[in-house]
Amino acid sequence: MPLSQSMSSVAVGVHELRIRDRAGIYRVFYYTKLADWILIFHAFAKKTQKTSQHEIVLAKERLKEMLDEES
Repeated sequence: MPLSQSMSSVAVGVHELRIRDRAGIYRVFYYTKLADWILIFHAFAKKTQKTSQHEIVLAKERLKEMLDEES
């Protein structure tokens, strides 16, 4: 079953959806601080227990770009 948790290390309102299947383990970052929708902005295959700093930095950049486009 997918599990979700807050990812405040990326930004307030960001959550991580954890998905596991036979092919591997995956993570999806999504943002919920918008009025009428959920913004899915980053996904990757997880290889280690801890989310790498590279993935967190990349997620921050993508979220900022997408939110700046909305303004």
